[in-house]
Amino acid sequence: MALAVRKDWDTYFMDIAFMASTRSRCPRRHVGAVLVQGKKLLGTAYNGAPMGVPDCSEAGCMIVEEFAPAPSGEPGVMVKKERCIRTIHAEQNLLLFTDRIDREGSTVYVTDQPCWTCANMLANSGIVEIVFHRGYPKDHDKVSALMAERRIVFRTIPDYAPPQDTEVKDAD
Repeated sequence: MALAVRKDWDTYFMDIAFMASTRSRCPRRHVGAVLVQGKKLLGTAYNGAPMGVPDCSEAGCMIVEEFAPAPSGEPGVMVKKERCIRTIHAEQNLLLFTDRIDREGSTVYVTDQPCWTCANMLANSGIVEIVFHRGYPKDHDKVSALMAERRIVFRTIPDYAPPQDTEVKDAD
């Protein structure tokens, strides 16, 4: 019997990030993150409400409205964005539940490109690489610039496809 093709390390760890994301109870987006040093898995996390607090599936999303400049860059044109503030982001949970010593020189695999706040936190965490799958156009340029300035590798995996039944479509 022929052996199945073995997954490369990037695919393996990104698959684990997507599996971690299935623990999220957020109806809008499931995000998972994995901390890896070398080929050693050091931690996993997902987005969700603080421990012991009702999550979005129990208490509903805690939506706030923000106005931001239109992506077109037209002066004076603003677009309304809604976001939930009930949950702690996967990257934030990963930092909360791992030790600084483990993060030094490590890689974070995350299902979604980090937002500006998470990127700032990751930039100060000791990690040297962030690998993500889904983009976040709103913050892409400034997050990419921050990662370049901090000399943190910031990349996607070409032709990556998440495991079946692990993706929740963004409600935005």
